[in-house]
Amino acid sequence: MARRIEHHTTSPHSAEKVFGAMVDETYLRDRLAAIGGTNAELVSFSSADGKASYELKQGVPAEHLPSMAKSLLGGDLVIKRVENWAAGAGTVEVTLNGVPGRLDGGFTITDNGSSSKTTLMGEVKVSIPLMGGKLEKVIAEQVIVLLDKESEFTSEWLANRG
Repeated sequence: MARRIEHHTTSPHSAEKVFGAMVDETYLRDRLAAIGGTNAELVSFSSADGKASYELKQGVPAEHLPSMAKSLLGGDLVIKRVENWAAGAGTVEVTLNGVPGRLDGGFTITDNGSSSKTTLMGEVKVSIPLMGGKLEKVIAEQVIVLLDKESEFTSEWLANRG
């Protein structure tokens, strides 16, 4: 059974500026350096005509994982994330090492008065009998924590660039 996820973050910056950051290679490298975790890496990046596609690799040390996840992985968690962005919207596919599951979703960035709102709508699915639902819950919770950190970083990054 899959777990739906819907999460909203806000920024004091316009949707256009937030989208501009999401398709900016320097921004992605800066974000990974600040909050990407163990062995964070921008694996690939391409951009043309206001569209961008990229793959990120992020790591979470085993000592920061719930015991259930530690026993399943036998080590650190490696997150592979592929995003494709165009016209204020994006798709995301997330896979995890050692876990037969994934997160698939879509982002939208919309103006909200003088600020903006980014929304993720997606689904987490882990195909492990008995443990799948628990892992889906943990993954969904961690995605929300990460999105909140990324939103905060994005707002600060944009503020520092005028």
